[in-house]
Amino acid sequence: MSENVVHLHKTPEPPTADATPNLTLVPEPTAAPVVPLWVRSGRAIRQVSTHERTKGAGRLAVRHTMYVAGGTRIVSRRAWDGRTASRYERMLRAAEAAGNYEVAAEWEERGRQFRAARHQRRMDLLRSPVDAAKGVAVGTGMGIGGLVALGVALAIANEDVTDVVTPLMAVIGLIKLLITIVTVVWGPLVTLGPFVALLALWGVGRHQQAAPNWALPERVRNGDGEPITPSIVVKALRDLGVPALRNAIKEMGDAGASMLGPITIAGCGVEVDVTLPSGVSTNEVQQKRRKLAENLTRHKHEVFITIPEAARTVRLWIADSGALDEPIGPSPLVTDDTATSNYKTGKAPWGQDLRGDAGLLSLYQRHVLVTGRSNQGKTAALRALALWLALDKSVQFWLADLKGIGDWKWLDGIAGVMIEGPTDDHVIQATEMVEDAVDEMNRRVEARRTDPDVVFPPLIVIVDEAQVAFMCPAIGEDKRPYGGSKATSRYFMAVRKIHNQGRAVDVLMWQGTQDPTDQNLPKLVREGAHTRASLVLGTESQSRMALGDKAVDDGAAPHELRQGLDKGTLVVASDGIDIPQGQSSITVRTHYIDDQAADAIGARAKMLRDGVTTLHVVERGEKRDPLTDIADVLGTAPRLLTQDVLKRLAALDEDAYGAWSFSDLTRVLDGTGAEPYKSDGRMAIAADRLTRALANRDGDGSASASAAK
Repeated sequence: MSENVVHLHKTPEPPTADATPNLTLVPEPTAAPVVPLWVRSGRAIRQVSTHERTKGAGRLAVRHTMYVAGGTRIVSRRAWDGRTASRYERMLRAAEAAGNYEVAAEWEERGRQFRAARHQRRMDLLRSPVDAAKGVAVGTGMGIGGLVALGVALAIANEDVTDVVTPLMAVIGLIKLLITIVTVVWGPLVTLGPFVALLALWGVGRHQQAAPNWALPERVRNGDGEPITPSIVVKALRDLGVPALRNAIKEMGDAGASMLGPITIAGCGVEVDVTLPSGVSTNEVQQKRRKLAENLTRHKHEVFITIPEAARTVRLWIADSGALDEPIGPSPLVTDDTATSNYKTGKAPWGQDLRGDAGLLSLYQRHVLVTGRSNQGKTAALRALALWLALDKSVQFWLADLKGIGDWKWLDGIAGVMIEGPTDDHVIQATEMVEDAVDEMNRRVEARRTDPDVVFPPLIVIVDEAQVAFMCPAIGEDKRPYGGSKATSRYFMAVRKIHNQGRAVDVLMWQGTQDPTDQNLPKLVREGAHTRASLVLGTESQSRMALGDKAVDDGAAPHELRQGLDKGTLVVASDGIDIPQGQSSITVRTHYIDDQAADAIGARAKMLRDGVTTLHVVERGEKRDPLTDIADVLGTAPRLLTQDVLKRLAALDEDAYGAWSFSDLTRVLDGTGAEPYKSDGRMAIAADRLTRALANRDGDGSASASAAK
C-alpha cells in the first residue's frame, strides 16, 4: 500500500452558466515505514548496554563482589597457614628450588617444632574437660565459701543476721544483669555480625586489589604513578607465561619474595635483581620483555633486562612512567666555558646512563665505532666526543666526512686534513688519508723501536658515514678497489692495519656508519673497535654486528629502541666506561650539542692551538694555482719547512703535487721574492714573503704561468 494513489478532487469555483468542473491531481502523502517494536527495543537495549555509564556500573559491581570473594580467599589462606604447617612446607620447597639447602634444613626444623607444639596443644585439649571441671568445682566452692564468710563479717559488723546472704545475692543480681544485657544485645549482634564480617573481607580484598584488572579503577589499571613494590614485581613474573616460573612462585612459602633482591632507586627508575628458580633460564625472561613491561604497567622501552654476574639472575631496571621521554640536561662542554680535556687521563662527558649517573667515556688508545639508523644522532654522538677531545691541544685530527653537509665545519682550523663530500672522488681522498695515517703509524713504530720513551701526539682519524667508503665501486690504477671487504680493498686494509697496531702509537680510528651489514661494515673492522656504540637498529642480527654477540646475549638491545623517539640513546660496549659489575654493556642518553654550540667550543679549541692549517680536498682535475696553494698550506704559521710544505701540498692534491720535489717547489718560487731560505740550518719558506709575492704578482698571473710551463 506504499504506492502513490492519485485521486481527483474538485476545486470549488464560482458558478457560471457554461462553466465546466476544474479537476486537479493531488498526490496522497506517503506513510512512514513502521519499525517493529522488537527492533526498537533491541536498539535501545544495545545503546544502554554499551553506554559508558553502564560499563562503569558493571565494573563497579564486579569489582566490589570480587573484593569480598578475594578477601575470603586471602583470609582463609591465612587461617589455614596459621593452623597447619603448609607455610613451612612452602618455604622448604622454595629453599630447595633455589639450591639453598642450609635454609631448607632450617625451615624443616621450624616445621618439626611447629608440629610438636601443635601435638602438645591437642593433648592438652583432650585433658582440658577434666581439668576444667575440677577447676570449676574448686572455684565454685571457694567462691561461695568466700561470699558466705564475707556475709558473716557484715552481719557481725551490722548486728543483722540477714547480711549473711547479702554478698551472695549481689553476685546473683550481677549475673542476672549480664544475662539481661546479652539478651538485649544478642539480636542486633546476630543481625549485624555477617555484615561486619563481609565488610572486613571486602576491606582485605580491596587492600590487595583482589579483582580482575579490567574491573579495577582506571588509575589502578593504567598504573599511573604506581610505585614498584616486591608484590608487583613477583606478580608480573608470575603472569609472564613461563609455566615453570609460575609453578615455582606458587610453591614458595613467601609467594616469591625470596627471589628478589633489594629494590633500589637508580636514576629515573628502580633496579632489582631477580634470582630465578631452578628450571627457568634467563633468556626465557629476556624474550618476554614486552609482556613483563605491560605486567609492570610500563611501556616496553621503560623496562631493561640485563644479565649480571650471579648465576640464574636477571637484573631489571624499571623506569618511572614517562621519565625516558624527558630530555636530559645540556653538556658540560656547553655550560662550562672553562672546561678542558686530557686525552690520557680524562673522560668525555658523553651523557647520562639510565641511573642518572654521568656517562663518562675514556678515549685513551681506543678505536671507536658508532652505528645506527639514519637521522638518529650518530654524527652528533661522534661529534660530542671529538669536541671534548679537541680541548686538548696535543690532539691532532684528520677528518673525512662522507656526507659533507657541514656537521664538522667547526674542525676547520683544528684538523690537519678535512675531506667533505659523498662522491667517489671524496672516498678516494678519504682512503688516501687513511693510508697516510698508516704511513704515519709505521713511522712512529720505527721511531719507538729506536727510542722506546718517545711520546707522540695523538692522531684521531675520523671517517663519518664510513659505509660510503666500504660500498665505493671505484678501482684505482693498480686495479685495486677502494671499497669492499677483500684483502685487495684499499680502505678496508688501511683500517685493519690501524686497528692492529695504531693504538700502541696513539694513531686511532673513529668511524660512524649506518645500518651495519657484512657488506658495509665487515666483521674484522667492527670487531677491531675497542668502543662500540649503537643507536636504534632494525634487527637483533644488526645489534650483534654493532655490539658483538656477548653484549646482546647479556641483554643489550639497540633494536628495541624506538625509531625517532630515542634519538641520541646509545647502547655502549666498552671498557672505557663504567659498567655495572657483571654486565657487558650500558645504555647512555647522550648530550646533544647543536651547531652553534659546536662552533663556540671549536673556537675555544682553536685558541689553544698555534696556527693549525686545515688542508681541504678539491675536485680532481681542477687547475691549480701553486703559489696560492703554497700560501694556503702555510696558513697562519710564520714559516714552514719546505719538507712539510711538500707533504701538505701532496695531501691537498695528490695528482697535482704528489710527485713534486724540492726542485719543483724552488722553480715555482724562483723570482717571486719568496724563495726558500735557510732557518736553523734547514730550508724553509716565509709566510710574509709569500704574501707580498701574491700581492705584487702581475695581474695576468705570471707566477702561475711560470709554474705551468
